[in-house]
Amino acid sequence: MDQIKMERQFADEGFCIFPGILSTDQLARIRDALDRGIEITRRMRGSTYVAMLDPNDANIRVNVLPAIDPVFIDLLMRTDALKAVEALLGPYFLISNFSANVALPGSGSMRLHTDQALVMSPPWLQTFAMDVIWCLDDVHEMNGATRYLPGSHHYQMPEDVPADAMNKTLAFKAPAGSFIAMDGRLWHSSGKNVTKNEQRRMMFAYYSSDFIRQEMNWNACLPTDIQDGLGERARELFGLIPLANTRIAVEMTKLLPEG
Repeated sequence: MDQIKMERQFADEGFCIFPGILSTDQLARIRDALDRGIEITRRMRGSTYVAMLDPNDANIRVNVLPAIDPVFIDLLMRTDALKAVEALLGPYFLISNFSANVALPGSGSMRLHTDQALVMSPPWLQTFAMDVIWCLDDVHEMNGATRYLPGSHHYQMPEDVPADAMNKTLAFKAPAGSFIAMDGRLWHSSGKNVTKNEQRRMMFAYYSSDFIRQEMNWNACLPTDIQDGLGERARELFGLIPLANTRIAVEMTKLLPEG
């Protein structure tokens, strides 16, 4: 998808779907890594169920994916994904989080929400956060695909959301190996998995503008050996370089008159 078409679709719909990104071998590698992440989470936390997010334990949550396997860092740094991020956020952004949500048969929907609201209060006048949602299975309405409220990326306040918003949501549909780039202001929810034997594995790479504090403190979350192995660009995007929120101040001082 070319840049102009991508930007137009983001403006009109709040998302773009990029099919056929991952090969069969890449999918298998990532699925294996996620399975290992699920086992690690169960061993360390005792459960993959997060009660404040999901109505029952048929949803599996895995956080801090980059600490589990380098394949997840590779996904975060893919050129095609970062191109979509830059189309929404511009050139200055950080990796805020990367987590997985697996919907097993019988899983329910979480509350309708907007991810930009997780890192900044309203009004939401422009896009400062977004998701790259990796689909490890064919996702559709019946197996719990993410549901979105059309046009809601134009809402500026929570009060703009209609009372019957959930009834107006639509399910994303994308084949395994795709990613969905989604405006952080788009109101959405996990769907219900009403199938008998399908799991729905989706992973949410969350990026935000560089002046916003990241959801994850990567200095604390990423083991030292993983941090040491990151390239310069990855260290910048994880916020691991010495300088933090200084860019805007530097740009402002350039605009001030001398003397």
